[in-house]
Order: sequence, then C-alpha cells, then structure tokens
Amino acid sequence: MRRSLFAALAIAVLFSSIAGAQNITTPPSGENQKSSVTQHIGLVKVTINYSSPDVHAPNGEDRRGRIWGTLVKYGTEDLGFGCKECPWRAGANENTTFAVSHDVIVEGQPLPAGKYGLHMIAGASEWTIIFNKDADAWGSYYYDAAKDALRVKVKPAKSEYHEWLTYDFTDRRPDRATVALKWEDLQVPFTITVDNPADLYLAGIREDLRGRLGFNADNWVAATRYALQAKRPNDALEFAQYAANNPAIGVQNFRTLSALADAQEATGKSADAKATRDKALAHHSAGPIDLHQYGRTLLNAGKKEEALKVFELNAKRHPNAWPVHVGLARGYSAAGRYKEALKHAKLALAQAPDEQNKKSLEDGIRKLESGKDMNS
Repeated sequence: MRRSLFAALAIAVLFSSIAGAQNITTPPSGENQKSSVTQHIGLVKVTINYSSPDVHAPNGEDRRGRIWGTLVKYGTEDLGFGCKECPWRAGANENTTFAVSHDVIVEGQPLPAGKYGLHMIAGASEWTIIFNKDADAWGSYYYDAAKDALRVKVKPAKSEYHEWLTYDFTDRRPDRATVALKWEDLQVPFTITVDNPADLYLAGIREDLRGRLGFNADNWVAATRYALQAKRPNDALEFAQYAANNPAIGVQNFRTLSALADAQEATGKSADAKATRDKALAHHSAGPIDLHQYGRTLLNAGKKEEALKVFELNAKRHPNAWPVHVGLARGYSAAGRYKEALKHAKLALAQAPDEQNKKSLEDGIRKLESGKDMNS
C-alpha cells in the first residue's frame, strides 16, 4: 500500500515536471523558418516578424498554382478551436506580428503605436489586412475580432516568383513606405504613412538639446538648419537665437550668425537678416570653405546674385585658396557668364585635391564649353 502510494506520487511529480517544463530548442514546425524585416520611415520604426513557408511542401510536393484559394483559403474558415471565422495568419506557425514605434496611417486609416498580430482575409480580387491587439497567439486559432485595432482593404497584384513567403518594403520615402507580402506569383501591398515626420524630428531635436548636447552652439546651428529645411521658420529662429545670443551657450561666429540671418529672413525680418548676414560675412571666423558652402546654399535656394557676391567676397579675402575658383565658376555660370565661369573652372581643375572633385569639374567644363550652365 505504502509502495503504491509512493509510486503514484512519483508519477504525479513526473507529469507535473513535464507540464511545467520550458520548450526545448527544436527546429521550427513544418521547416517554416523565422524571418524578420525592419524599415524606418524617418524616426518611425516598422518591424514585421513572421515564419516563412515555401511553395514546395516539406515532403517536396510542388504546390505552385494551389497556394491561393486552396492552401490559403479565400474568406475565413473554422479552424476547430476558439475561432469560428478565422482569417489567415499571414505566415506560418506563431502570429505574424507588426510592430510600429509611433502612430501611423495604414491605407488612410490611423493605427496607434504598438505591436499587433497581423492577419489577412484572402480573396480573388480583394484582401482584408487585419491588425489585432493580441500579438502573442499561435496563428489565428484563437483569433478574436473584438480585439481588432484596424482593418483595411487592399488589392492583390501579380509578382515575380517567390519560393518563400516574404515581406518586402517595395517603396520607401521620407514620409511613407509600401510593404508587400510576396509568395508564389502574388503580392499583397499596403502603404504606411507618417503624418508630419518633421514634428517627430523636431521633438527629438528638442529632447536632445535639453541634455548635454544643448551646451554646444553648433548643435543649435544644426537644429536651425533642419528647421529651415523642414520649413519651420519659427522653430529655426528660436534655435538660431540660442546659438548666437543665449547668455550661457551662445557664440557669435560665421556659422551661428549666418544661421540666424537665414532664420530671420525666413520669418520675414528682412532688415534684421541683412544686418546679421553682413556681420557674419565680415566675421574673422569665415574661412574659404565656410564662405563657399554658404554661397552654395544660397545658389541652391535660387538666390544667384547673393551667391555670386559671397563667392566674389571669398575670392577677395582668400585669393587662390581651394575651393574659391570652384565657387566663382558656379556663381558666374549661374549668372550666364560662361566665359568667366570657364576660366575659373579650369583654374579650379588645376587645384582639385581628389578624383571626385576633378571629375565634377571636368563635367562642368564640358557643359560650359557647349554653352550650358555647369550647375544643371
């Protein structure tokens, strides 16, 4: 009796241990290897984690032509567990997951930052992409539509052949990206958009400048330049005032004053901008490269006359220094004075410090000799 009791206890402990054991490291189910793809849209990070089945089954069977509508059913199906109208798990094995670091717009609809289970309802001519708040399930077996954060409808399209199911970012821009599920001969694309990416950068810049980086005036200049590029003139003026005039960290030199002048002009303070720009150009810290780069900035902004004046000032102050002749060549060329531009382009070619600059000048000389603007 006593031995039977001990035996029963031993068996109970054994099964209890097995039930509580952690999974051991084994190959993925069905040989569907885990995959991951990450893409940044500005500061927004998008990551899709999935398990990737192939067209050929583990037994070698070729399933091409029988993936869509057969292996992956059209519409929903009853998988025999908690879900009766189950979408496809958009991959194999565990949930395919879609994680995004900031709020985004998916196919015109808002999706908050977070991690989601990614499911799809396949169709011959239209698909539904589902972002579900349960990101930790095994596939779609216990999918609950009540936890959907977003559903969008998209159109499938033909694709180059893909043996393995793949997620690929097919279009990437500063404020949007298109990601497509690609498998066999089909792709299912959907677009992710970031509203006002400049706001995210400016928020990040402000956070940076509240720390130790804010004690360096050059970082405030960099912030000014970004705000001007993003067409946020009021932010630019605030940053530039810190760079040049803040009692604690402000420094007045060519870089800070020229940035302040550009910010003043962008906010309509033309008289202040002229006075500050004159002060910047006269400052002893304005070296030949500083003046050349500033002239190029003006030239790129379409301010040809102002740019030429800066290039000519650079030549007067730093005769024959590199890249003074380059600036004169570009300035005269922009003004349509090709003969003078060609003269300075040839002088600059003789000073070129490396092959990249040499090649650029040779291309410019060919344009000038054929009567074309070397800046085009």
